[in-house]
Amino acid sequence: MKQDRFLTAILAGIGLLIILALASFFLRRNTLEYGSDDIPAGVIHNYLVAIQKGDYERAYGYLAEGTYKPSLEEFQQAFLTNQIAPQNVGVEIGEASIAGSRAYVSLFVSYGASSPFDGGWRNTETATLLDQNGQWKIESMPSPFWFYAWYQEPLQ
Repeated sequence: MKQDRFLTAILAGIGLLIILALASFFLRRNTLEYGSDDIPAGVIHNYLVAIQKGDYERAYGYLAEGTYKPSLEEFQQAFLTNQIAPQNVGVEIGEASIAGSRAYVSLFVSYGASSPFDGGWRNTETATLLDQNGQWKIESMPSPFWFYAWYQEPLQ
């Protein structure tokens, strides 16, 4: 009789831990917040948050004006058709350096493991921004946040 109560208490504790873990997961999922657009690292942060939230119109607004800039529809389609798939990638924004009207932001991109025996990997990449009319706009980002054909002359 005493063992049954002990087993019930253990099972109830495990159930409570599962409920707390699920609640924590679902509550934390939507805690991404936009920051300031005044600095290059802030623009990169906001671009990544907009992509994560599926706010492609806002993310598109962070792109630099230029020859062969994709249309909003082309931009959205790259994400919606998984030509760009940043879902399983982690990013840490590093230091920014400004040289005239250009800024360079270091990004530490972490890729998940592809098998149980693979530990994943991490690359150091660079995002480039331009100062256009007093606002920092993204000229290039590393994969998987940027489509290689953007800003490239279309093939004839």
